[in-house]
Amino acid sequence: MENQNCIVEVEALHTQFGDHVVHHDINLCVNRGEVLTLVGGSGSGKTTLLRQMLGLEKPTHGSVRLFGYSRQNLNFTQSKTIRNRSGVLFQQGALFSALTVFDNIALPLRELRKLNERTIRDLVMIKLKLVAIGPEHANKMPADLSGGMIKRVALARALALDPELLFLDEPTAGLDPELSESFIELILTLRSEMNLSIVMVTHDLEPLVALSDRIAVLADQHIIAIGSLTEVCRYPHPFIKSFFKSVLNKQIKNKEATWKTIPMPS
Repeated sequence: MENQNCIVEVEALHTQFGDHVVHHDINLCVNRGEVLTLVGGSGSGKTTLLRQMLGLEKPTHGSVRLFGYSRQNLNFTQSKTIRNRSGVLFQQGALFSALTVFDNIALPLRELRKLNERTIRDLVMIKLKLVAIGPEHANKMPADLSGGMIKRVALARALALDPELLFLDEPTAGLDPELSESFIELILTLRSEMNLSIVMVTHDLEPLVALSDRIAVLADQHIIAIGSLTEVCRYPHPFIKSFFKSVLNKQIKNKEATWKTIPMPS
């Protein structure tokens, strides 16, 4: 029986490129309303798994389902439904360099072919305000923006259609600590205001600790641990010991986290 609370479901997923096996028998459920973070070392397949969830790559075997629809067998209507109900923030923003800030955010609204330009303008301005970008930046080109502003504009575009599900690929990569902290606070606020479900890939501890409800650790072709930060840190695997070691000695501002007292595996 289908789990109605499971907004993203990965079942018996196997990924192989030639003789190289990336994933073997991956099973995962992202619950509605939660933030689930994928972590793993280089080559662990976390980005590949994210791309499979996005429909940009296909697994060798197994299935990925979003909103109950299989990524492998979508008709046009189902594909459009998934696209309208989900958004993605790519690592480098992936803004269209030939389009202004305004037109980048307006693009998914125009693709609906249901809204007039006045309505689109109003919605774009609302999204810019949502990510704390002033209207004076609307006509700028991506090349004129700082790294932090590119992230925010890309986030505004990802939220243009008021999605239920948001994918974040290394959301704080390339940002200095101050910008990273403000971006994390922005995502926390938007998550609460928009009731978002979020799948995030990151190697940065700050967003992982501040945002995650559950963490899924990929290593050795499998998800070797999944759960809260406390639960994952207790798992005796070399990658986990190494990756989460600094959780014990690095102070991260997060009012809801008690991670500083998490015991490490011996």
